[in-house]
Amino acid sequence: MPKGNKRSAGFQSSQISRRELLASVAASAALASVGSVLLKPGHANAAEPTKGGFMKFGVGGGSQSDTLDPATWPSTFALAALGGSMCNNLTEILPDGSVVPDLAESFEPSEGATKWVFKLRKGSTFHNGKDVTPADIIASVRHHMGEGTNSGAKAMLAQVGSVEADGKDAVTFELKSGVADFPYLLSDFHLPIMPAKAEGGLDWTAKVGTGPFLLEQFEPGVSAKLKRNPNYYKEGKPYLDEVEFMVIADAVALTNALVTDEVQFMEGVDIKTLNMLKRNPDIALQLVPSAGHDSFDMNTQVAPFDNKDVRLALKYAINREEIIEKIFFGTAKLGNDNPLGPSMPFAVDPQPQHAYNIEKAKEHLKKAGYETLKIDLSVAPSSATGAVEAASLFKEQAAKAGIEINLVLEANDGYWDKVWLKKPFASAEYFGRATADWLFTQFYQTGADWNPTHFSNKRFDELLVAARGETDQAKRGSQYAEMQQILHDEGGAIVYAFLNYTNAVSKKVGFNKVGGVFPLDNGRASERWWLTA
Repeated sequence: MPKGNKRSAGFQSSQISRRELLASVAASAALASVGSVLLKPGHANAAEPTKGGFMKFGVGGGSQSDTLDPATWPSTFALAALGGSMCNNLTEILPDGSVVPDLAESFEPSEGATKWVFKLRKGSTFHNGKDVTPADIIASVRHHMGEGTNSGAKAMLAQVGSVEADGKDAVTFELKSGVADFPYLLSDFHLPIMPAKAEGGLDWTAKVGTGPFLLEQFEPGVSAKLKRNPNYYKEGKPYLDEVEFMVIADAVALTNALVTDEVQFMEGVDIKTLNMLKRNPDIALQLVPSAGHDSFDMNTQVAPFDNKDVRLALKYAINREEIIEKIFFGTAKLGNDNPLGPSMPFAVDPQPQHAYNIEKAKEHLKKAGYETLKIDLSVAPSSATGAVEAASLFKEQAAKAGIEINLVLEANDGYWDKVWLKKPFASAEYFGRATADWLFTQFYQTGADWNPTHFSNKRFDELLVAARGETDQAKRGSQYAEMQQILHDEGGAIVYAFLNYTNAVSKKVGFNKVGGVFPLDNGRASERWWLTA
């Protein structure tokens, strides 16, 4: 963790010490932990971890186009099977929302958070026996930087000026401006540490990481099977001998797999089957609050969505309360076109609430020059929880405002490659992020590769850079509040609901507090969970 209190040159005309930076990171962690609790632990907390066993996880979102290249990882399957099981990052987010060193032994900021030194954990090795060196860290980071990559981490790493070896056991990041939350960013599931090639670049084809499990089989879009790493640096972990992650996109098939014990974990319980699963004495529900959200994303650079009034018309033409009641049975929280979840640090509720208002929708449509409007909305069963049903309700609701929505039912397989980011109006579900900067940089900064609405706003971008290094929490909060208001007023995301991670597990599965930043205990379920029988 950062330590010391030597004052150094600041930024934005302020002086920032290491202690202040540590306080800033700690403040973010304390607030982030609000969304990282387990609501229904059942039997799990009563048991001490036991070793052994083979656990199967049923997840959705995998694709036949999946690869071992972390720059391309879009789904829970890649997050948990590869990022959290085969690999480690420099840092890790614990279930309470705090960030700690992982393959790093420590990290320390200086020069107003424009410089960060990460000391590497001694004795860390890849699964092939090769020692982890600064060259591997550098290759793992640079893989996501520059013009030649479309990585989901590219926008976050655009703030990195250089990453260089600092002796034999450390790396130094020189940033273009101060980033108080930088250790959080390096926990992103796109940034696992993999070996460097001798000639340079990242050798992701080697099929090795440093994580708790060794990859035995990988079939894109189908499954990944891994066995315990006997040389894992965390003493006593993992508890399980083997794990398998199985992609089962069909909700009925996934539910049946859990009920018949073909899998012991089911991601994303169909809300309609909650009561049935509650009655099963062999199954426990996991309801993990998260900052994840569902949205319908409009490309703000393409007609008719390049017109702010068209976007506002659609925001007023959706009845979010009805969707939450009928699709989520009241278990979701109301969205208001602000992607920062209500449990997140610096979250505000921008006004006005975009409540269902046919007259306002018609008014904005008319201001945009339309009496009626016909548009396509791309959706797939796996694009979001209850996506097709929510889109169908939206279609009915918007019709009353003269907006005809043609639902384009896309295939589950390939949705994130061929539809998301490419179709002008599409359904999506987003994991939360541990910090506001992380979320806004990855999805809303001008030019970000994962900017689904292609949003571009000069004032928003200026505030984003300013808030990154600001350690005055009140000032930082004001900056983030203005950014959220901009997205609410002008953005292209119709954020209609914030969700729990609603999962189901066999009662043979043991676990303690479950993290809610990312699914599956922040992607670390295979390392942290165990079987009791």
